[in-house]
Amino acid sequence: MRIALGILMAIHGLIHLIGFLKAFGLSEFNAIHQPISKTFGIVWLVASVIIFITLLLFLFDHNYWWLSALLGILTSQILIFTYWSDTKFGTVVNIIMLGVVLLAYAKISFHDKIALERKKLFEISKSMNNPVITTESISDLPEIVQKWLTTSGAVGMKPISNVYLVQDLQLKLKTEQENWYHGTAEQYFSVNPPAFNWNINTTMNSFLGVVGRDKLENGNGQMTIKLLSLITVANAKDSDKIDQATLQRYLAEIVWFPTASLSEYVTWEGIDENSAKATLSINNQKGSGIFHFDDTGNFQKFTALRFKDIKDKEPSLWTVTALQTSIRNAVNIPTEVKVEWELETGNWTWLKLKIKEITYNVEQMPVRKT
Repeated sequence: MRIALGILMAIHGLIHLIGFLKAFGLSEFNAIHQPISKTFGIVWLVASVIIFITLLLFLFDHNYWWLSALLGILTSQILIFTYWSDTKFGTVVNIIMLGVVLLAYAKISFHDKIALERKKLFEISKSMNNPVITTESISDLPEIVQKWLTTSGAVGMKPISNVYLVQDLQLKLKTEQENWYHGTAEQYFSVNPPAFNWNINTTMNSFLGVVGRDKLENGNGQMTIKLLSLITVANAKDSDKIDQATLQRYLAEIVWFPTASLSEYVTWEGIDENSAKATLSINNQKGSGIFHFDDTGNFQKFTALRFKDIKDKEPSLWTVTALQTSIRNAVNIPTEVKVEWELETGNWTWLKLKIKEITYNVEQMPVRKT
C-alpha cells in the first residue's frame, strides 16, 4: 500500500508539472484542452513541487508529511476546479490522498497523546535513593522470593526507579483466530509510584492496522484500542475490574525489574516452597497474583484470577509463563514469555512476546520507536 501511494503521488506530481510546461509552451498536454495562462502555470508548478516534497517526506517517514500533503491537495483541487471539464478525475486522487492524510494525522495524534502521558509519568516518577539491596534487607520476605532476588541479580544492586522496554510480539484477538498478528510494543514503567504506559502497533492485514495503549496511573487502569488509529473499538476505564486487572498485570511484569518487589506498595505471603503471593495496593485499589519459581529461584510463571473483559461476571485464570531467560543489564529476566487464559473451551494462548530492548533508570524519556 505504501509503494502504491508513493507511485500515485509521483504520477500526480508529474501531471501538475506537465500543466506548467503547457502554460509556457514547453509541452503539448492534450489531456487539458483549455488554455493555461502563465499565471496559472506557476500555480501548476507550485502544486507539483509541493506534491514532490510530500513524496520525499512520505518516503523518509517524516512525522508531519501530512501537512505538506494537505497543502498539496488544496492547491491541486483549486486547479482541478478551475479546469474542471478536463481535470475532474484528479479529484479521485486527491480524495485518496486526503484519506491517507487523515489516517496519518490520527496515528500521530494518538502517539503524541501517549508521549504527553509518558512525560507526565516520567516527571512524577521518584528516584529510588535506597541503599544497595543485601541479603539482610530481604530477610523478611518468603524464602523463595529471597532466592529469586538473589538468582536474578537484584541482591547487590540499588533499586530500579524506572524502566523502558521494547517488545516484539505475536497476538490473537479472538479465540477462533488461526494466524498470529505481528507487532511491536514499547512500555515505560515507574516504580515509585507504581505506574506504566504501554502502546502497540500491529497490522491485521495489508490495509488494516491496529494501535493500542494500556496504562496504570494512580491505581487506575485504562485500555484503548483503535482501528487505523482512528476508529475506537475499545476504551475500557473507570471500572474496578479494569483497575484490578491492570494492577495484576503490573505485578506480573516486575519480573523484568525484580527490585520493584521490594516496593512499599507490594506485600508478600509465602504459599509453599516454590511459590508466593504478591499484592499490589495503590489508593485503595488492590491486585494479587502468585509467583511460581523453580528450586533455585528462577521465575517460571505468574498466575492470577483476572477479569478478561469488563463484562465478565467472574475472573478467569490468567497465566504468564517464561519461555526463555537471559541476562540483560546484569539482571536475569525472562526475555520470552507466553500469556494465556483458561477458558471453558480450554487454555487459549493469545500473546507471545520477546524483550527486544530494556533500559533501567532512564534519565530522559526515549524517542518513540513504534
